[in-house]
Amino acid sequence: MSEDSGKKLTMVTCSAPVNIAVIKYWGKRDEELILPINSSLSVTLHQDQLKTTTTVACSRSFQEDRIWLNGKEEDITQPRLQSCLREIRRLARKRRSDGEADVDTAGLSHKVHICSVNNFPTAAGLASSAAGYACLVYTLSRVMGVEGELSEVSRQGSGSACRSMYGGFVQWIMGQQGDGKDSLAQQVEPETHWPELRVLVLVVSAERKPVGSTSGMQTSVETSSLLKHRADSVVPARMKEMIEAVHKRDFTAFAELTMKDSNQFHATCLDTYPPIFYLNDVSRRVINLVHRYNHHYRETKVAYTFDAGPNAVIYTLQQNVEEFVQVVKHLFPPETNGGQFLKGVPVAPTTLSEELKQAIGMEPMVKGISYIISTKVHTHTHTYIHTYTHTHTYTHTHRQHPPGPLPVSCASLRVGVVEGFGERA
Repeated sequence: MSEDSGKKLTMVTCSAPVNIAVIKYWGKRDEELILPINSSLSVTLHQDQLKTTTTVACSRSFQEDRIWLNGKEEDITQPRLQSCLREIRRLARKRRSDGEADVDTAGLSHKVHICSVNNFPTAAGLASSAAGYACLVYTLSRVMGVEGELSEVSRQGSGSACRSMYGGFVQWIMGQQGDGKDSLAQQVEPETHWPELRVLVLVVSAERKPVGSTSGMQTSVETSSLLKHRADSVVPARMKEMIEAVHKRDFTAFAELTMKDSNQFHATCLDTYPPIFYLNDVSRRVINLVHRYNHHYRETKVAYTFDAGPNAVIYTLQQNVEEFVQVVKHLFPPETNGGQFLKGVPVAPTTLSEELKQAIGMEPMVKGISYIISTKVHTHTHTYIHTYTHTHTYTHTHRQHPPGPLPVSCASLRVGVVEGFGERA
């Protein structure tokens, strides 16, 4: 082996989107394989506003697998991380044994170094684990030459991650087989199907939630009779109704199903013993606002949904965005919160009528919402590939970060990643 071949460092950088469920996943029938007790359906959001970016470096000089999260090195032996690494390597070896010529056989014996970062708050119920594991699995697959269906692999890291492998509207089919081979994600409609649909994320809190999704849903499965009723008797019909609403672009049906399912999900959290409280006073105030706004127009114009956290995700149509953003600004005055209140896709300011203000009839709440992320439906993963030979010997003497031009420097990460590689709705 030449000196240069020993120093060759292959890096692949990918980004993966957040998905927000409108029919929630909560509860597993198999903890190890991460098989859900019910199917679910989500909307994939635009990566310009919400994404995870992961760089995987692979080199003969690496002595062990390593990972950096939250700007610091974390334990690579975490079981779900190991499941994803083990499965991707198994698939790569299978391709090699099948004689496929494009598999990089040398890379299969090399260790990997992983760096990951989000451009949104982590561990606050904003789908960090879904984007994180989808990105991890997709990036590893590009490094190791694995192709084909990957949602089953990403599911083994975080259940909802399988939905982030696709853009647009995506269902996670619960499956029936004990080995989980039929528990897969499937695109219902592409991102181009409903261009008028818009999404507003009302960030109530960027703090880590007190009860993680993984432990929370396990307790719910063990103690909530409502959760069993929901999985057996409610969700199957709702999935059919939601898929039909998406196909027809029926916003009223889509919105009402979304809100009802969010409410029932949080009802199962309250039915859990001891109860789990993900919503706070601001969350409940947003719920009240949405219903008053819709009642004023005698039409369902906006819908809310909450995952396992206090932050509201609002679905609406393009023609309603300007007014509803102004309503949020009126009730949660941005000048008291400081910083940029509206991030993402620009929204033009407008004037609210006195009639609408009176109909809503709510007093402004100072510092209730930190900021709004304005976004829309988008596609799945993106890949940026870099292969180069570095000129400096890389050692592990000081446990330094991987060398080279990583798009996201491990040494400079300042925001969290992947909620401890956990779970969410």
